[in-house]
Amino acid sequence: MARIKLRYVNSFYDRHGRLRHLFRYPGCKSFTLPGLPGSAEFMEAYQNALAHPGIASSTEIGSSRTKSGTIDAAIAAYYKSDAFTESLAAETQRMRRNVLERFRSQHGDKPVRLLRQDHIAKLLQGMKPYAKKNWLKTIRGLMVFAVSENLRADDPTQGVKLPRLAKSMGHMTWLEPQVEQYRKRHPLGSVARLALELLLNIAARRYDAHLIGPQHVIISNKDGKKKLCWRPHKTLRTTNKLLKITIIPSLQAALNTMPKSEALAFLTNDYGRPFASAAAFGNKFADWCREAGLMPVRCEDGRVRNYRAHGLRKASLRALAHAGCTGVELMSVSGHSSLKQLQEYLEEVEQELMADSAMTKLVEAGQ
Repeated sequence: MARIKLRYVNSFYDRHGRLRHLFRYPGCKSFTLPGLPGSAEFMEAYQNALAHPGIASSTEIGSSRTKSGTIDAAIAAYYKSDAFTESLAAETQRMRRNVLERFRSQHGDKPVRLLRQDHIAKLLQGMKPYAKKNWLKTIRGLMVFAVSENLRADDPTQGVKLPRLAKSMGHMTWLEPQVEQYRKRHPLGSVARLALELLLNIAARRYDAHLIGPQHVIISNKDGKKKLCWRPHKTLRTTNKLLKITIIPSLQAALNTMPKSEALAFLTNDYGRPFASAAAFGNKFADWCREAGLMPVRCEDGRVRNYRAHGLRKASLRALAHAGCTGVELMSVSGHSSLKQLQEYLEEVEQELMADSAMTKLVEAGQ
């Protein structure tokens, strides 16, 4: 049975001996949730189910079973507040829901006003560093809301400090050999190939990439060039930047060889429909990488990483830096709001160029 107990989820073994997890809500059609409880696939489907109009309109996500003054009630109210629905991006909401549902399954019946700093510190014990960070940020958001609603007098997370984390290498950056290996396996005319060319052209995050389609193509009045025009999802609530990026020949060739489709997105699943979510696209792209023989790599920090969609965003920015683009030019493509966020790409390329120059001088000096 599932270790994580979630509302409206019934787990059972079917007649074939397989463990299944059924979402059941009175008056709504039941359906099986994919994956394992706690996995990204499972939790995304669960949150989508909770957001269904028939459920969301009749309950404050569990409020009918909550007791006033409890952590359970605070979370139910937090889900409906502007602090959650308006201030947080969809992906952040999804991540925080996952954390809060686990938190409430363990401590939902306890009074929110009695939560102390030592309770939170104990809760975080044994977690991996980045899980600790996500949990602390999530509970802090809940506590700030609780203080604003007079559910408690103070924020107990303020005194909780986490060990300083070593800077993560993040997603592995694709280099030219990996790009060519992928291209050899996935020819023009395939969605897999179009995905690579799209990500390399516009340095988009996977959330934007899985939504971009024909409606985002414009013809510039200034130079007559065909461009992609869209607002990155991540910055909708902050800078609300509008990006216009010229479609380069390699991407145009990939678009030209695709079968005609009425889909609103360039990238479609095996049924010819847009991917249901960024996670679904990311999972499919992982399959394409494995088909291309791109194997996991043990990185310098000891972690094993796979080639994934976000690594192409980094590869695109690296290629732009190698082409001599300035920091401001990189920002105009990536949508970053400060040069500090791009410094790692600029420093990496500058180091390589300076090292090449130094070695050239050494050879010319006859050494």
